[in-house]
Amino acid sequence: MNNTIRLQVLWNRLLALVEEQAQVLIRTAFSPLVRDCGDVSVGIFDTRGRMLAQAVTGTPGHVNTMAASVQHFLQQFPLETMREGDAFITNDPWKGTGHLNDFVVLTPSFHEGRCVALFCCTSHMMDVGGLGAGTEALDVFAEGLYLPALKLIDQGIVNETLMAVISANTRLPIDTVGDTYSLASCNDIGVRRLSETMVEFGLHGIDDVADHIVDTSRKAALETIRALPRGTWHNEMIVDGYDEPLPLRATMTIDDDGIVIDFSQSADCIAKGINVPLTYAAAYASFAISCAISPDIPNNSGSLSPVKVVARAGSILNAQKPSPVGARHVIGQMVPDLVFGCLAQIVPERVPAEGASCMWNISLRGVLPDGPSQGDPFALSVTTSGGMGARFGKDGLAATAFPSGIKTTPIEIAEAQAPVIFWRKELRPDSGGQGRTRGGQGQLIELSSARSSRLRLNAAFDRIKYPARGRSGGGAGAPGEITREDGTPVPGKGQVFIEAGQRLLIATPGGGGCGTPAERSLEDIARDLAEGRISEDAARSDYGHVQPVAGGAR
Repeated sequence: MNNTIRLQVLWNRLLALVEEQAQVLIRTAFSPLVRDCGDVSVGIFDTRGRMLAQAVTGTPGHVNTMAASVQHFLQQFPLETMREGDAFITNDPWKGTGHLNDFVVLTPSFHEGRCVALFCCTSHMMDVGGLGAGTEALDVFAEGLYLPALKLIDQGIVNETLMAVISANTRLPIDTVGDTYSLASCNDIGVRRLSETMVEFGLHGIDDVADHIVDTSRKAALETIRALPRGTWHNEMIVDGYDEPLPLRATMTIDDDGIVIDFSQSADCIAKGINVPLTYAAAYASFAISCAISPDIPNNSGSLSPVKVVARAGSILNAQKPSPVGARHVIGQMVPDLVFGCLAQIVPERVPAEGASCMWNISLRGVLPDGPSQGDPFALSVTTSGGMGARFGKDGLAATAFPSGIKTTPIEIAEAQAPVIFWRKELRPDSGGQGRTRGGQGQLIELSSARSSRLRLNAAFDRIKYPARGRSGGGAGAPGEITREDGTPVPGKGQVFIEAGQRLLIATPGGGGCGTPAERSLEDIARDLAEGRISEDAARSDYGHVQPVAGGAR
C-alpha cells in the first residue's frame, strides 16, 4: 500500500476510534448533560501531547481546552513516570476547561510495554459542591471542589481516598462518582482499540501517523490563512456584565505565520463568576477561525497551531486565579461573535451575524420534597438556547446552541430529575432580527416548582440589555427576558428563588439579521408568516407589507 494512503487510512481509523470512545462516555454517564446533551470531549494525543483526533461529539470549550490540558498533565507527570493502568484527573479551571464542574481525565496507552499515545476526555459534572456553576462566588474556592492534577488510578488500583473526597464534596455522590468512572472507562476503550489497531497494521508506534496528521493539518490551515488579506482589524461588543455593561475588544492580525487575536483591551475581571480563564477564551477564538476560514480541515494540534490568542492578565478574558469563574460560559461563548466581527471586515460572506451565543442554562438547586429520597438535595442544569445569527445566504437557526453545539435537555428528563414542571416551551415569534436573511428565533419557556418544593435558580443569562446585533444592515435580535408570572422582572444574574407553585417565564434572545430587510424575498416572508415565525404586525413594520398566506394560516 502506498505510504500516503496507509497514513490516511490510519488517520481515519483514529477518527473512528475516538468516536467509539465518545459513545462509551455518553452511554455510561450519569449526568443528563453528558448522557442526553453531549457536553463532553474525547481525543487521542501522541506522546508529545499533540492532539491528533477528536470525536465529532463535543463542545469547543471542552475539545480545544482539552488540547491544552494534556500539556499541563505532562508537565506534572512526565511520560517516563507513567505506568500501564495509570489515569490522572483534574478540574483546575486554568489547566482544564475554565471552571470546576468539568473533570478532565488522562490515560496513557501502552503497547508492547511502551507508552505509545495518550487518551483524554472531559465531561460536565452536575454538581461539585460549593455554590456551583453560577455567578455568586467571590473566588474559585467557593465554587466547589478544586482538584489539582492527581493520580486517579495507579497501575489499575483506584485511588479510593480521592474518590471518597469527591463523593463527600457533591450533592450527588452517586452521579459524580459514577461519572468519574465513566471518564476512566471511555479512555480504557480507546487504549484497547488502539492496541488492536496497531496489531492489525503491524505498528510498534504511531509517531509517523502523528507527524503526518499534525504537519498536513498545519500546512492546510496556513494555506487558507495566507489566502486572506494581510493587516490588522478591530472589533468591540458590549455585554450585559453583572452590575454594569462590560466591553469586549478584539484585535486580529493576519500575516504569513498565522493569526494573532489579542483581547487585552477588554474589561477587567470583576468580583463575580463570569470571568474567563484564557484557555477557554482561546478555545472559542480558535473555533471561530476554524468555522470561518478552514471548516473542512480536521481539528487537531496542527490546524490549531497557526492561531495564537493573547490577553492582558487580569482582563475578563484572561482571569487569574483565584478569580471566580463558575459561569465563564456567559462571556466566553461571546468570543466567536467578537472574532467574527473582525473577520466580517474582510470575508463578510463567511461569518454570521451575532447570535444569542451564550447558553441560557436553567441551573436549579433544592431539596427533594417527597418520596424515598425526601430531604435529599438535587442539582440540575437544563440546557437552553436562543437563536443563531443570520448567515450570509441563509436564515439563522432557531433555538440552537451555537457556538457550544450542545443539545437541549429533553423536558421529560428534566422533570424526572428534579421537582420542576415545564408548562410551555415553544419558539418565540418575532425574536429573530429582520434582514435579507433573518436571525434565528429564541424560545418561550414557562416553568414552576412542583409540589411543595422551593427551587433556587443560579441565573447566569446575558443578551438582556445588549441583544445580538445584525450585520450589513440587518436588525438586532430580540433581547432576552426573565419575569415572574405577575410580570415582575428577574435579574439576569444571581440567585433567584422560585416558591412552590410560582411560575417563571423565560424568553431567550434571538439572533441578529443579515442584509437590509428590503432585500428579503416575498416567498421568504410568506413562509415566515405561515410557520408563525413572524407576526403580521412584524411583517408590516419590519418588511413593509404582508404577503397573503394560502389557506389563511397565520
